[in-house]
Amino acid sequence: MQFKTLIALTFVAAAAATDPIPASQCTTGPIQCCNSVQAANSSPLNTILGLLGIVVSPITALVGLGCSPISVGGLPGNSCNAQPVCCTGNNFSGLLVIGCTPVNLNL
Repeated sequence: MQFKTLIALTFVAAAAATDPIPASQCTTGPIQCCNSVQAANSSPLNTILGLLGIVVSPITALVGLGCSPISVGGLPGNSCNAQPVCCTGNNFSGLLVIGCTPVNLNL
């Protein structure tokens, strides 16, 4: 199955924000814990996106790889040993999540 999508220009703002935001500012869905976060235009990731038919250029959004939702509601065990992010874009079964901004879980 080939996924095709064009990311809206609204992700430009999300891509530009590299400073972590407080978890309370993530209003687009659950906070994700990603094994890796890379710019969509990075060479290895750009190749993967191309093979999947996902078009993000000219947008340079951050893309989370190997992500799963986490809760920050104060429950024990809610931690992320990788990169917590808030994503506004498409989620391809956690394999790729587009339009991510780093999140500070301590704010």
